[in-house]
Amino acid sequence: MSGLLALSRAIDAMNTWIGRAAAWLVLAAVVISAGNAISRKLFSVSSNAWLELQWYLFGAVFMLGAAWTLKLNEHVRIDILSSRLPKRGRDRLDIVGHLIFLLPFVLLHIHSSGPFFWNSYRSGEVSTNAGGLIIWPAKGMVLLGFLLLLAQAISELIKRIAILRGIIPDEAAPSAHGAPAPAAPKP
Repeated sequence: MSGLLALSRAIDAMNTWIGRAAAWLVLAAVVISAGNAISRKLFSVSSNAWLELQWYLFGAVFMLGAAWTLKLNEHVRIDILSSRLPKRGRDRLDIVGHLIFLLPFVLLHIHSSGPFFWNSYRSGEVSTNAGGLIIWPAKGMVLLGFLLLLAQAISELIKRIAILRGIIPDEAAPSAHGAPAPAAPKP
């Protein structure tokens, strides 16, 4: 299990680094958007390339940030059931949910986005808009995002199993899954 936990830590570190780096793309998108709006309003100059770049950056933030969001346990979930379960029940539910829903979903998207990206790359696909950008980098972000999400799902499974076995503590236990943090003991 120690080897799997080392793999999990490496995946967590990679997705944390990528997620934090991707968060800066929001600033780049805002600057590009503002610059494009100012140049269009003040100088009547606009470019489809700048507009498409904004879309690419938004997509990159979303795709590259998904794995980091899962790692931070900040992903969207329906707490109707899990909020009523004890901690061990929530951990088991996470394992089942990852195995039955998340992994098949991610594997299906990797299977379909691989050829989607590869065909675009091989053909040198370019936007149909005048002055538009090449398309394969955006399609590559879809594939990369799902690969990172797959890695993080595996990391989360390793950690949940280790937590259930008592091998590692749950670092997110007090506030996991929207559960209220335990009250501080009174002196």
